[in-house]
Amino acid sequence: MLKFDYHNHPQAHRDDLHYREEVLQPWADRARAIGLTDVALTDHDRYKAGVDFNEIKRLQERNPDLKLRAGIELDNDPETSAEGKLWTEKHYDDLDFILGSVHFVFDFPFDHPHYISEYDKYNIDDLYIEYYRLIQETAKSGLVDSLAHLDLIKIFKFFPTKDLTDLYSETLDIIKAADLSMEISTAGYRKPIGEQYPHFDLIKMAKDKGISFTIASDAHAAHDLGKNYDKLEAILKEFNITEVAVYEKHKKIMLSPFA
Repeated sequence: MLKFDYHNHPQAHRDDLHYREEVLQPWADRARAIGLTDVALTDHDRYKAGVDFNEIKRLQERNPDLKLRAGIELDNDPETSAEGKLWTEKHYDDLDFILGSVHFVFDFPFDHPHYISEYDKYNIDDLYIEYYRLIQETAKSGLVDSLAHLDLIKIFKFFPTKDLTDLYSETLDIIKAADLSMEISTAGYRKPIGEQYPHFDLIKMAKDKGISFTIASDAHAAHDLGKNYDKLEAILKEFNITEVAVYEKHKKIMLSPFA
């Protein structure tokens, strides 16, 4: 069993679900039950009003056998990201971990099934190129510790028509230059794409460039913590990834992920 999960959403995309014991404790209970030892709580920055650092401290005090990290997922929502960035900068020292992500391309939420018809308005290659431009911009922000689901744009099985290897390599070089990590996530197994984020080719390219990895399930309910981690464990072993990153007050610590 793997020990870490560094992308999770206790608020589950609900702006009325504020941090309190009955919201957070099930995550600690589930982590313990499946052998996780280090878990980052990373709700989207647009739900920042519900994040309570004192509640996270109390959660840690109630569960001293676990490492429970205060985190945030810094998104590029055109309506909320400016305020989210200001909040993240203000609370940087309160946070252990900041996850950077891109969910909007040309101002539409490309990973939301309600907006899938928007794809018809664009050339798929242009969407991919813009997506990775935004990933690069996030990596250069100086504010994030790791990049989430690096090829989320594939979620509905729409793929580029031309070889974008140079763009992927350029993006990974920027991540490496900033000494950031890159997430390997099992969330894609629960989506139409039916595979991990990112694709094996990107994992190999990142490993060859010496980029560190965080691992995650992107759970939106406590019972999904560590979901499909058997598949993730097999991937780590296939690529001989023997250490992954955990974070404490933004300090990267490389540890074996295996129990």
